[in-house]
Formats: sequence, structure tokens, C-alpha cells
Amino acid sequence: MAESFKLPLRPIIEKRDRPDSLPRDIAQINAQWGSFRELSEAGLREKIEADKRKDQWAEEDEADTRAAELDDSDRKEQLYKRRAEIIQYALQAHMEASFALDFVSLLLSKHNPRQAETSMSPFLKTAAPLGSLNADVVNPPPRPDSALRDIKSVSRGWRLQSFNNAANKLLNAGSRLDTEVAAETGYWNEVLAVKEKGWKVCRLPREGQALGVQYGFLEATPIFRDRGLAALRRGEEGRLVLDKGLIPRKAQGVRVRVKCRDRIIGCSEVCRPAQDAETIESRILQARDTLFEEELFHEVMREARILGSQGVTTRQNLVCVPVSEEQEILLDLVDWDQDHASAGTAISSEHNALADAISHSIRILLTYAHRQNLRRRTQYPPPLAPKRRPVPEYQILRPIMAYLQHKSHIQWLETFIGDLRRVLESAGIGCDFKATDFSSIGVLPPSHVVSKVEALVGVFLAPFESTFSGTLTTPQSSFQVRIRTSPVVPPFGTFYDISAHLPQFPDVQPPSRIGLQEEVAEAVTHFVMLDIASSISLRNTQSRDASGGPGQQATGQLAWEVAYPHHGELLAVDSGGQSKKMKVNLSREELTVETYSLIRADGFPNPVAARSSTLLTQTWKPGSEPQPSLADFVTRASQASA
Repeated sequence: MAESFKLPLRPIIEKRDRPDSLPRDIAQINAQWGSFRELSEAGLREKIEADKRKDQWAEEDEADTRAAELDDSDRKEQLYKRRAEIIQYALQAHMEASFALDFVSLLLSKHNPRQAETSMSPFLKTAAPLGSLNADVVNPPPRPDSALRDIKSVSRGWRLQSFNNAANKLLNAGSRLDTEVAAETGYWNEVLAVKEKGWKVCRLPREGQALGVQYGFLEATPIFRDRGLAALRRGEEGRLVLDKGLIPRKAQGVRVRVKCRDRIIGCSEVCRPAQDAETIESRILQARDTLFEEELFHEVMREARILGSQGVTTRQNLVCVPVSEEQEILLDLVDWDQDHASAGTAISSEHNALADAISHSIRILLTYAHRQNLRRRTQYPPPLAPKRRPVPEYQILRPIMAYLQHKSHIQWLETFIGDLRRVLESAGIGCDFKATDFSSIGVLPPSHVVSKVEALVGVFLAPFESTFSGTLTTPQSSFQVRIRTSPVVPPFGTFYDISAHLPQFPDVQPPSRIGLQEEVAEAVTHFVMLDIASSISLRNTQSRDASGGPGQQATGQLAWEVAYPHHGELLAVDSGGQSKKMKVNLSREELTVETYSLIRADGFPNPVAARSSTLLTQTWKPGSEPQPSLADFVTRASQASA
């Protein structure tokens, strides 16, 4: 690189051939020695020798001696005189400097009047107008040819040096400009590539000369919406740099785990960044996904705080959602490269699928909330109110809790009805049960207002319903159980609506909106027990013997009649007038039917039960050895009683 151009600021000092001119030397000799007539070589040599032998401190001692001889009054007078002389000299120098300044200012006022006016004295301003004095060179003395040749050579050298410096600067500027053009071209190509991918590129609000990319969601809460804009800076060699601001450097995601009895049995996959993390698109995607995950966990924490009455607990970075007495769902925000396996982990594919389903569901619900915000923003705004309207919590955990709770109740009811059916089948009783899971979720009707995804999510946010129906042993006897779970707070929870159709007992109806599983099990078991008692009483009712005793059939068997239906008790009277009793006990584990004789106590009109040696008992359990059916047991009990 060429040396930088240096401009001298001091004037060039011209060296004279002789130090002083001859007239000045003559004036100095006259002032020191007098006239030349009195000056001789011998006198000068004597003066030189006298100066050599003279003591240099003698004059000072003499002056000190004369000063000591003076009295105080003379010394003060002398000091005043010297002081007055110094002040006079200072004033004279000041006046001469002021005159010189006024002269120069008046001379410069011809060309720069405003600047020269600031240094002029008030007297000069009134005495002489500005620009009245000017200077010009008139008939300058001619210069010799040697001086002109030197000036020409120096001027030519300066011009050549200036040209060289200018050329070097232009070359450097050209190379620097080429580098800048290449860097700017690469920068704008990457910016255009980002825009062609569908990202919104705009100016930064606080930096008008900088560009930014909008990777966040405009319908998110303000705290996350403002963080969704990153600056597109130009790095080294025109490389595009994404200034993500408050976004963490590592990719983060919400992890969903399934916990059962203090052990992790399922874990969802945390979203991982792209393999090519060096591209600008992958960095933008990572920033968007991380911001979305942070907003998701923030909204989950907000909703979890209002679900404390439902058993949801929160910690610093963990949300625990109970599903059943033994199972719960854990949600936390972790880095993608964190070791997800922990102590006491027993991962299964089934529960991994459940965790992944919950993980996808919460993200879909947050996106649905963003669309609802957009829909509300595009509508007419509500009227102004003095109080600021609060921002409601998004429905993210509540639909999932409702779905899991509803599914848990469905599984419990299926298990209970299955156990009850196996008990009845072991006794030879035919029954049919039909389950319609999530009957509220049907075929979506076509709609031009909302998309299919929004319509599906809207159905998922509605109350869940499932129905269980069954036909019993007696003709036209049936029952139906409808399970309804509402995700809205309040009311939040699962309720059972049971309806039964028993022709023998038309007035028997269960209570509405049962909330406990134990009560539902008791009600269904009670209806089935009533139906079994009705089927026993209706057996062979068409073949009774009109001539026989009351309640006796033509074949000689007893005719059982339901006496206390809600206790499962049937009564019959044999030919000897002795009363017989049959009691039916039904549970999800077994069916027990026992018969025994009744005796009439003194003073009581109704017979009182008394166990005799002829007691018959039969118990049916699923998975036990083959036993006679209930019909065979009733036939044998009727014959034994006869």
C-alpha cells in the first residue's frame, strides 16, 4: 500500500546566505562603540583582554552594594517607577497587538466579512466600513531562473506524488468497493431466499435501516408476539446472521411423560432441530419452534393454575396432570439434547403413543387458539369499557383431561360390564351389550365458514358422550348408560345417565346424573338382578294348572313370584301350604341363588325365614368348572320343593 499523503502545516523557512545584512551590522557597531573614527584595532584588543580578566560576579556584587546603600524610601520609589514602566510597556504591547488585529481583521473583511467582524474592535467598526481595505501584490520583484526551475521541479514532484497517492487511494477504494458489492450481493441474495421461502421480511420498528424476519405468531400473547421478530444482520463476507435476541441458543421443546406408580412408562419425542443447522432457514425454524414451545409451556402453566381444584399441580418447570389414582401426565420444558431417560423408567410403545398423542394435541390446541384470536380480531371490536378485559386462558389441558378422564370411565364401564356378562354367561343367562365410544364425535358436516381442522378441534372442545346399551333375559327388557364428560369449568367432570326399561317394574327408574362409579355399578347390578328375578317369575307362567293349588303349575312344579324385588327375593307355596323362598344375589364377581323354607312365627301374619336341612345353594363364577345353569337350578329347586 502506498504511503499516505502528508500536507505540511508550517511555512518553509528560507535560509539566507548571510546571517545579517551590512546596514544592520553598521548600526550595531555605532550603538556599541560609537563612531568609526574612535574605533581602532588596538582598542578592540585591549577591550577583549579586559573582558577576559574581568570577574563576572563583580557587577552583581556592585549592584547589590548600591542597592544596600539605598534607604527604604528610595527603594519604594524605585519599585514604583519600575512597576509603572512594566505596566506602560504591557499597555503599549496590548495597543500594538490590538492595532495589528484590527488591521488584519479589516484586511480580511474584504473576503470574509462575518468572520472578520467578530475580531474587530468597536471603534474600528464605527470608524471604517467593512471591506474598505484590500491588499494586492503590485509589480513583484523578478525571481531568478534557478529559483523558477526549483519551484517548477518541486511543483512537479508534488503533483506526481499527489497523483500517485490519489491513484493508490482510488485502487484501494475500488477493491474495497468490489468487496462491499460482493458482500451486499450475497446478503441480499440470502434475504431474497428467506422471503421466497414464505417468511415475512420487514423493517425493524426501532432501526429504520435494518431488516428483520417475522418468524413468530402475530396472534400470540404480546410477550411472545414481540419476540417473534429477529434482525437480519450482515456478518463477515456478506454472510446473513440472524439476531434472535431473547431466544435461547439451544432448541427447546415441551416433553410429555406418562407416570404410573412412581415410574415413567411413556415419553414423547421432543422436537429436534434440522440436521443442517448452519443454513439461515434452519436457524429461523429453530427460533420459531423454540418460541412456540415456550409459549405453549407458558399457556399450559397459566391454565394449570386455575385447575388446582382438579388436582393439577405446578412446580418451577413441571406440570402434573392426574388421570387416575395410579396414573398422571407430566409436562416440562427441556432442551432437545437432554437425556430423556431417567431412573426408574419402564418405557412401553403403548404409553409412548399416548404421550405423543398428548404432545401433538396440545400443539394443535394452541394453534387453534391462535386462529380464534385471528377470527376475533377480524370481527367488529366490542364496545369500550372502563376496565380492561382480561385475556382468558387457552383451553389446552382441559380438553385433554376431559378426554383422558372420559376414556378412563369408558374402560372402567367396559371392564365392569364384561365381568358382569361373564358371570351371567357362567349361569347360562344370555345377554347382549353394545358400546358406542365417543358417540358425540360423528361425521363432520361440510361447512364453508371454518375448515375441517377447526371443525374437528371444535368437536374435541365440546362435551364427550359415550353410550352403553344392553338387552336382558326377559323380553323387551333393556337398559342404557350414557357417559358425559364436560371440559368446561364449571361443571367439570364425568356424569352417568342411566335409563332402564323393565316391563315388570315400570316405575323403577335410577337417579339422574350419577357421578360415582360405585353408584353406577350398584345401579346396573340392581337392574340386572331385577331382570333375573323377573325371568324366574315369568318362567312357565303360561302352563299353570287352573285346578292346582295357588301358585302351582300343572307339572307339579312351584310357581315363583317376586315378593321383594329390590332384595331379589321370590316366594312360592307348595301343595302342603308351606312357603318357600328364593334369594338372588348378584355382583361383578359371582351370582348366588339360594332357596330355603319359611315358617310362620306366632303372632306374625307373614312367614319368617328359617334355614332347614333342605336348603339349596348355587354360586356361579366366571372361569370355574362347568355347573348347571340357572334354569336347571330353578327347575331342581321347584321339584325339590314340591
